[in-house]
Amino acid sequence: MPSNIYIGLISGTSMDGIDCALVDFNEAMPRQLDFITEEIPEDLRLKLLALCEDHDSQIPDLGEADIEFARSLAAAANRILDMNGLKPSQISAIGSHGQTIRHLPDGKAPFTLQIGDPNTLAELTGITTAADFRRRDMAAGGQGAPLVPAFHREIFSSADNDRVILNIGGMANITLLKKLGGITGFDTGPGNVLMDYWIGENQGHPFDKEGNWANSGAVNEALLSELLDETYFNLPAPKSTGRELFNKTWLENKLEKVNEIIAAEDIQASLLALTVTTIASAVTAYLDKGEIIVCGGGANNTYLMKRLSQSLTGFDVMPSSRLGFMEDSLEAMAFAWMAHQTLHQVPIDFTEITGSSHPVIAGGVYYSGR
Repeated sequence: MPSNIYIGLISGTSMDGIDCALVDFNEAMPRQLDFITEEIPEDLRLKLLALCEDHDSQIPDLGEADIEFARSLAAAANRILDMNGLKPSQISAIGSHGQTIRHLPDGKAPFTLQIGDPNTLAELTGITTAADFRRRDMAAGGQGAPLVPAFHREIFSSADNDRVILNIGGMANITLLKKLGGITGFDTGPGNVLMDYWIGENQGHPFDKEGNWANSGAVNEALLSELLDETYFNLPAPKSTGRELFNKTWLENKLEKVNEIIAAEDIQASLLALTVTTIASAVTAYLDKGEIIVCGGGANNTYLMKRLSQSLTGFDVMPSSRLGFMEDSLEAMAFAWMAHQTLHQVPIDFTEITGSSHPVIAGGVYYSGR
């Protein structure tokens, strides 16, 4: 019989790697056994980016990327098994988020699309796979994102403190957990995505390590004002967003509107200020004090963390590792947990997070057949 050990997989908006967490659910609180990040082959990464940003992409490209990305997911899962001397039969299931290619929750026929074929993943690993978590929530009237706040509620709820769980990936999202009960969760706007794009264009680096380049510049107030002039920021929750809105075209249009020569490092500083300002505005609309627990890649950005602390003076801003959950692996753990819920046919309540009409069994199950 399989043990109560699951694997969680995710590649976020930044596409900087596949996060893979090995999680033990044998005790009351889930326990991370291991975590790795597997690099996405650069040719596949470029293909995924093209599918996200080029609306003229062809179906064959999508189909090929779906399979190729599933193979990369399987390689990550198989590697963590090998590293830990485990056999596929010892794993209950994989929970795979997949790679988001489109997320359009507002429209005549709202939809979201994550690729990384779960059939291929189950076949190449020999492990039952739960996947396609977002579409069931959308079918029930929800935004389909963010989903991770449901896991935050499971592990971070406190009777003593109001807490905000802040995940800074490509996009930033918050989970508000009131000490008296209740939950709110939504995307605040760009996290790292615009800063990653800008430093890549200007310095050839995938990200701004510790925020050093942003720290070398000065915020251009005219540019920041223009960046903040975006309808999304004023929409009420529930809401979610992605590269469909916040991308290089959006940034280039904003720069054109300012119509002045701005040093590249000042643009980076302004983009970091955009992330900080929109997060702070979202948090303070609900709370004026409490704990902010930060996870995701942005938690490693020293300058970003400093600016957040300065902007949220009534809050104790801390990395999630202070509470025993590593910043980089928390999202992957969440999808291991969702696979656990799915296999046990336990509905997850996203109603206060995404606006869905009722709790749903979120994922589809793809049995290994071995």
